[in-house]
Amino acid sequence: MKFISIIMGSKSDYEIVSEAAKILEFFDVKYEMIISSAHRSPKRTHDYVADADKRGAQAFICAAGMAAHLAGAVAANTTKPVIGVPMGGSAVNGIDALYSTVQMPAGMPVATLAIGKAGAKNAAYLAIQILALSDDSLSAKLAEDRAKQEKSLEEDSKKIEVLLG
Repeated sequence: MKFISIIMGSKSDYEIVSEAAKILEFFDVKYEMIISSAHRSPKRTHDYVADADKRGAQAFICAAGMAAHLAGAVAANTTKPVIGVPMGGSAVNGIDALYSTVQMPAGMPVATLAIGKAGAKNAAYLAIQILALSDDSLSAKLAEDRAKQEKSLEEDSKKIEVLLG
């Protein structure tokens, strides 16, 4: 079965990471979600990635803060797409996590998104886009969602528009 794997570095990431899960659920995309750390549980992380790979994981969404090596540790153990979500909450508001996630060595790509909630949501959308490459139904759902977002924005604008002439 094809699914998206969501791994967060600690329980404190759950509130933000759950935003990705909500989007996957909206699009009826199967997912798994676990807590595993590149530093505190490296064997668990390695073993989970290997197992998820075998069971059909199509992409991995990895959310971590501070040193944020989770996405890199996952990328080192799979050839599937890895999407990194840097988490805020550190003394420098997630900039450390952003740098740790985005600065990967050549040959170990991690698609790094925004810090926090926007990054979590976009990670789900990116994972869905990856699946949609081989799923016309999912591709159509994405197109419908984009049209819905556009219509919503236009309706919001009409409520406040001030135009000359």
